[in-house]
Amino acid sequence: MPQTADDLDAVAVRTWCSLALDALGREREAIDAINVYPVADGDTGTNLYLTVESAAAAVEAVFAAHETGTSVPSTADAVRAMAHGALIGARGNSGTILAQLLRGMAEVLAEGAGAGRLCLALTGAAASAREAVAHPVEGTVLTVAAAAAAAAERVADGAGAPAVVRAAYEGARTALEATPGQLAVLGRAGVVDAGGRGLVAVLGALVEAVSGRAPEPAYQPPAAPAPAAAVAGDCSAGDGPQDGPAFEVIYLLEAGDQAVERLRARLDALGDSLVVVGGDGLWNVHVHVDDAGAAVEAGVEAGRPYRIRITHFAADRLHARPEPAQRAVVVVVPGDGLGGLCAEAGATTVLARPGEPPASGELVDAIRRAHAREVVLLPNDGDLRHTAAAAAEQARAQGIRVALIPTRAAVQGIAALAVHEPDRSFDEDVVAMTAAAGATRYAELAVAERQSWTMAGICQAGDILGLIDGDVAVIGEDVPGTARKVLDRMLAAGGELVTLVLGEDVPDTLADMLEEHVREGYLAVDTVVYRGGHQCAPLLIGVE
Repeated sequence: MPQTADDLDAVAVRTWCSLALDALGREREAIDAINVYPVADGDTGTNLYLTVESAAAAVEAVFAAHETGTSVPSTADAVRAMAHGALIGARGNSGTILAQLLRGMAEVLAEGAGAGRLCLALTGAAASAREAVAHPVEGTVLTVAAAAAAAAERVADGAGAPAVVRAAYEGARTALEATPGQLAVLGRAGVVDAGGRGLVAVLGALVEAVSGRAPEPAYQPPAAPAPAAAVAGDCSAGDGPQDGPAFEVIYLLEAGDQAVERLRARLDALGDSLVVVGGDGLWNVHVHVDDAGAAVEAGVEAGRPYRIRITHFAADRLHARPEPAQRAVVVVVPGDGLGGLCAEAGATTVLARPGEPPASGELVDAIRRAHAREVVLLPNDGDLRHTAAAAAEQARAQGIRVALIPTRAAVQGIAALAVHEPDRSFDEDVVAMTAAAGATRYAELAVAERQSWTMAGICQAGDILGLIDGDVAVIGEDVPGTARKVLDRMLAAGGELVTLVLGEDVPDTLADMLEEHVREGYLAVDTVVYRGGHQCAPLLIGVE
C-alpha cells in the first residue's frame, strides 16, 4: 500500500513503477488517440506503457534477488534498476525521452531521496532530457517536464517530499493544458501533447506512491478531437512530417561518449526526431530517417548496436513485400519443447523463459513476424493479460486484426491450437478456439521454496505442490504421488482427454505411470504426452 514518506525508499520506488504502469494502462488508448506530433502514428500511449513496463520489471527483478534474505534493496539499487529497465525497453520518441527523464532522476536519487533531492532530481531530469533531444520543441513533454521541475523548486524550502511531488504534478498539469497554444499542430487538433499527458500520469503515480493519496485527475480531452490522420495531412513545415522520413529506427548501442557525439552529428544530418539517451557505455538511439540502413551503419561505426527495430510509418509504401497470409496464431510457450510442437502446427512462438515473461514488445514483434492480416494471440499465462492486451492494441493500430484469447496455461493453448482451422471465418475460428481453451482445466506441479500458507494447508520447503487452476490443491512429498492426486481431483469432475507436458529432467517412466493410472481408473479417457523441454514446472496437466 502507498504510504506517506519524507524519503523515497526502494518500496516507494517499486510502488511508483507499479502505479505508473497501471495509470498508463488505463490511459494508453486515450493517449494514443491524441498522438499527432511529431508523427501522427497513434502509438505514444503504447510506447510509454512498454517503457514503464520494462522499468517496473527491472525493479521487480531487484526485489526478487532479495527474497531469500530479510532485507530489501537500497533506494540506489531500485532507482538505478528503474532507469536501466526504462533505457533498454524504451519505445518510440516519447518512451526514449521518458527513459532519459527517469535516468536523470535516478542519478540524483541514488545519492539520497529526501524532499530536497527529489527537487534536484526533477530539475536534473528535465535538463538531461532536453539535452538528449537534438532539436527541442516547446509544447511537448520537454516543456511539461521543465514546468514540473520549476514548480517543485518553488516549494522546496522546508517542504516535505509529498508537497514537492504534488507541486511538480500540478505544475506539469498546468503546463500540459497550455501545450495546444505552444505547438500549432496540437491547437489545430484540439488536443494536448500526448507525451506530456503520459508524463503527467507518471508524476501522478509518484504523488500517490509518496503521499498515499492519488491526485486530482489530469487533463480531460475534448469530446471529439480531430482525427490524427486528418491533422497529419494538415501539418505545415515544422509542425510534423507530412512528407517526412519514412522510417523510425531504434536500437541499443554499446559505445563510448566521444563515439556517441559523432553519431549524434551523423544521425542529425540523416533525419529528424533524434533522441539519444543513456550513458556509462549503454545508449538508446531513436531517429526518423529515409535511409534506415545508413542509420544502422552509423551505429555500427560508433559501437555495437543491437535490438534494432525499424518501423515504416506508411506500410503501403513498401514494395516487394510478400503478400500477408490470411491468418496466423501467436503462442507464448513455457519451454522449447512446446515451442517446437506449436511451430510444427504452424504457429509463431514466443518463448517465456523461467522468471523472464515476455514483454509487450516481444509479442508485437511476434505478431508482425507472423505476417498475417488476422492473428489469434494465446498468452498462456494469466499474469500476461495486460501485457498481451497492450500488444494486441499496438498491432491493431498497425492494421492487423488481432483476437486475444485469454488462455491461462500452456495446455489451454494446446487445446485451442488443436481446433484452429484457418479456412473458416475469423470469428468462428476464434469462438471455437476460445471454447476449447475454456473447456480445459489446467494444473501444474511445483517445488515449494519456503514454508508458507496455502489453500491446502502449510507447506514446507521442498514439498511438491499441485496447483489446479492456479491454486494449491495438493501438498505431497514426491512428484508421482502428487501428480496422481492432482489427476484424481481433476477427473472427479469428468473429462475425455488428459494432456501431460513433461519438464526437461522428468523421466518418461512418470508419463507411463500416469497413463496407466488414468487407463485403470477412468474408462474412455485418453492421454497424450508431450515433452516441454526446459520449463519452470516439472509437469503440466490439462483435462478436457
